[in-house]
Amino acid sequence: MSFKTIKFHFLLTPIILLASCAGYRIGESKPSVMKDVKTIDVKMFSNSSFQPRANAVATSAVTAAIVQDGTYRLASLDHADAVLEGDLLSIKYTPVRGSRFDVLRPEELINIVTLKWKLLNAKDPTKVVMEGTSVGFSEFFVSATLQTDRNNAVADAAQRAAANLVSTLSNGY
Repeated sequence: MSFKTIKFHFLLTPIILLASCAGYRIGESKPSVMKDVKTIDVKMFSNSSFQPRANAVATSAVTAAIVQDGTYRLASLDHADAVLEGDLLSIKYTPVRGSRFDVLRPEELINIVTLKWKLLNAKDPTKVVMEGTSVGFSEFFVSATLQTDRNNAVADAAQRAAANLVSTLSNGY
C-alpha cells in the first residue's frame, strides 16, 4: 500500500464517522408549535364517561406523565405558557376470555380509555396550540369483585393514555 492510499484512508475515516452523527441533536426535540412553551397548567379533565370520579384519575395520570417526561414543567395559570384542557370521552370494556361453564361471565377484560385534549395559549385562550385524542388500554383478569378490578384497570389505562398525550406534546407523535 502506498503512502497516498494510507493518507486517503486516514482522512476519510474521521469524515465518515462525523457524518454518521449529522442528524443527532443534543437537547429538546419539541414540535415547532411548542417552541415557546416551557410550563403547562393542567385543568381538571371533564368526564363524559359513566364512571364516577374517573376524570380525577385521568388528570392525575396526565400530570404525573408530564412530570416524568421532564420536557415541560407544571405551573399555575399565572405562570404558565399554555393551559391543557381535556375530556375523558369514554371507558369501554371488551371481554377477551370467558368461562366455558358460564358464557355470560368474562374471565378477562380489556378496557380502553379515550382522552380528548387541547392545549391553549395561556395569554390568549382562544388560540389552540395543539389538540388531539389519546387512547390507552389495559387487560385484567376478573376476580370476585368486578368493580374493584375495573377501577384498578382504569388507572392503568389512563396512565397509558396520558403517556401517549405527553409523547405527542413532547415529540409531536
